Amino acid sequence: MIAFTRRELLRKSLLSGAGLFVAFHVPRKAGAVPQPAGKPPPDPNAFVRVAPDESVTVLLAHSEMGQGIWTGLAMLIAEELDCDWSRIRVEHAPAAPVYAHPAFGMQMTGTAGAMARAMLVRAAAAQWKTDAKRLRTENGFVLRGDDRLSYGQLAVAAQAQTPPKTVKLKDRKSWKIIGKPTRRLDTPEKITGKAQFGMDVRMPDLRTALVARSPVFGGKVKSFDASKAKSVKGVEQVVQVPSGVAVIASNFWSAKLGRDALMIDWDPGPGANVDSAKLLESYRAQAKTKGTVAAQQGDAEEALSHSSKRVVAEYDVPYLAHATMEPLNCAVRLADGRCEIWTGTQFQTMDQMSAARIAGVAPENVSIHTQFLGGGFGRRATPTSDFVSEAVQVAKAAGVPVKTVWTREDDIRGGYYRPMFLHRIEVGLDDKGRPFAWKHTIVGQSILAGTPFEQLMVKNGVDNVSVEGVVDSPYLESVPARVVTLHSPRLEVPVLWWRSVGNTHTAFAMESMIDELAWAAGRDPLDYRSALLAEKPRHLRALKTAAEKAGWGKAAPKGRARGLAVHESFGSIIAEAAEVSVDDHKEIHVHRVTCAVDCGTAINPLGVEAQVQGAVAFGLSAVLQSEVTLKDGRVEQSNFHDYQVLRLPDMPEVAVHIIESDAKMGGIGEPATAPISAAVANAVYALTKQRLRSLPLRLA
Repeated sequence: MIAFTRRELLRKSLLSGAGLFVAFHVPRKAGAVPQPAGKPPPDPNAFVRVAPDESVTVLLAHSEMGQGIWTGLAMLIAEELDCDWSRIRVEHAPAAPVYAHPAFGMQMTGTAGAMARAMLVRAAAAQWKTDAKRLRTENGFVLRGDDRLSYGQLAVAAQAQTPPKTVKLKDRKSWKIIGKPTRRLDTPEKITGKAQFGMDVRMPDLRTALVARSPVFGGKVKSFDASKAKSVKGVEQVVQVPSGVAVIASNFWSAKLGRDALMIDWDPGPGANVDSAKLLESYRAQAKTKGTVAAQQGDAEEALSHSSKRVVAEYDVPYLAHATMEPLNCAVRLADGRCEIWTGTQFQTMDQMSAARIAGVAPENVSIHTQFLGGGFGRRATPTSDFVSEAVQVAKAAGVPVKTVWTREDDIRGGYYRPMFLHRIEVGLDDKGRPFAWKHTIVGQSILAGTPFEQLMVKNGVDNVSVEGVVDSPYLESVPARVVTLHSPRLEVPVLWWRSVGNTHTAFAMESMIDELAWAAGRDPLDYRSALLAEKPRHLRALKTAAEKAGWGKAAPKGRARGLAVHESFGSIIAEAAEVSVDDHKEIHVHRVTCAVDCGTAINPLGVEAQVQGAVAFGLSAVLQSEVTLKDGRVEQSNFHDYQVLRLPDMPEVAVHIIESDAKMGGIGEPATAPISAAVANAVYALTKQRLRSLPLRLA
């Protein structure tokens, strides 16, 4: 928490409108954003404002992209503030050093509300000339017997109070808002169309630009002829920028037709040699060689040589696009030594720094107006700030305000994919069918290599997000001889985090292999997992809850079978049971997914349910249909007809069971994506006895 002087607090209050304005520090979640060594000074990266009109406004640096962060964080503040929930408002905060990019923490977020409440109570005590300890708060009022003063009446007086150094948070038993199913605050705006997304940005003199980028990653413009493009009605300029050639027009369609008419001679560079089929074969070869050791105990090779039963399997996953519903876009205006940006972004601070460097202005002269995001899944958080940097380059070259827009084809072919990965696993079983030797090799591009995070998060040649979900797997803790190694080839294909990051492939490999071991040992998959997780009560409880609620042990409907998977990521444990069938065309259909969720305290159970359902749907796209393939360096997919995502008729029933837990609060936006692939693959095996080890799943 940051303590401001009264003068500073008053200045901030006046800037935001009269009333009480409280800054608070939200601690960073370990691993979410790398931090330099040593304890950094706290920074106030979220604010709460109580105004005379009785409204309570929370300014958040967190981008609202459908994950419900606006509602969840506001609930924490409202709980400790004891305010009227109907008066809560939320706004995107501007890009500034005080607004960093951490994950929110319940303790310190609640502190902001408690601190604001304490200052309001002190203001009331001063007005009534009484001891603040004699007063209480309820639903936006400070009470003294039958006397009451509203927060709005006290807002201006409260800003003169010195913020308390410490506050006491409510006991869990006193919560009135936290843990109660709550409708999202941003829903009405999105239903009515009032919500402003990046694509909705309009302003006088704003032009639209489309950029022709190299069809091969790493390619460069050798020369171009813009004569035909300039003859298209509405096209005003054609300019070269670092990423390609931009066509600036009065409207989108003119810009598109103008771009289509460009004649460009490209130097494809070495990226023209990339072929995903050949690349996978090279991965298979690398997986049989010694990689960089990520984790090791005992001598796995020696133990394997003495195993009476050995299970060997390879699992692979393809490149994946993020395929957000709203393609990338960014509007930029450069004028009077300032750079203004309107976009939906997950990485405001990085974007601000990149824009300042390109525009030649100080970072504080870059204003980012964060819009609602029509999906992110990581794509709008690139360390290079690629789409924002490009938009600033275009506006700088054009000399006019420009909104740079990506088409769906640009988005699918534009790079920054979930990397292709291959896992080779060799396991030796003892006479009871338990693993006693485990050799695991992972091959795939590092998403951190070459980024500002590499120095902090790649240790001894190991990208920790490439191996998360394996090196920390609860299954491996009791294996006496184990080794995990990693190969991180460097390629021209740009890669990035994708919903659930490394867990997207590690959960598939780990939970598929555990299922294979269960069958090899002649054990029921639930019983086998339960035995291995006997010392992991949270995992075990989630696993058994999902299985029980799914009807495990009872006959599935005719023509169907069930599969299990349980995985921990981002501090939350998710177990899933998938019920599947296969039709006469060998198409896999997922009818029902039963999820058990242990995320610690569930701030908004309704939000948790929605996020798990959405994560399952997102994951099923990759399980059943989605893949990006390259041939001669070119992406073969272009739009939703060939890069397919889950359609409404294919959406299963998703039942979500939240487990009450006093564990530390975990994330919920990503974890449920991870285990769905293995749950479905395991169900398919139970039904057909075909073990599918490649995504998307395809029956022979």
